[in-house]
Amino acid sequence: MKLVAVTSCPTGIAHSQMAAENLLQAGERLGHDIDVEVQGAMGTQDELSSDAIAEADAVIITSDTSVSRDRFDGKLVLKGTVKDGVNNAEAVVEKAVELAEAGKTGSVTFGSGDDGEDADAGADDSSGDAAESDEPVRRGGDPEKGLFARLKKLFS
Repeated sequence: MKLVAVTSCPTGIAHSQMAAENLLQAGERLGHDIDVEVQGAMGTQDELSSDAIAEADAVIITSDTSVSRDRFDGKLVLKGTVKDGVNNAEAVVEKAVELAEAGKTGSVTFGSGDDGEDADAGADDSSGDAAESDEPVRRGGDPEKGLFARLKKLFS
């Protein structure tokens, strides 16, 4: 089976690279052809070609940041966290293959988000409506502790 994947985290230095490597190894170990694009602070590495996307049976996105899905229209897109790609790459690939073989299309959320979503969903439903409309969702942790802030302090 042909798969493509995108990994992305706010910094894009370690975790997205680890997720990419684990997805590549898991896909190959399970006998599938997989291409992985890494997005991070340093830009995009191993960008997926339009041909690779067109040939893909499924798209895997393990990301803690926003990834544009426009180029994946009409494809099965599985969305999880970078943690899923790092810790459960084989299960992620197996889930993609299972859904693709079943003929599923559209967007599916999987992995560690599934375990926590039920508990978090209740909390989000009780206070999330006001927070969603009044405050934007912020991801990536404290910007004062981020890589660029640390580099700026180092060189100043």
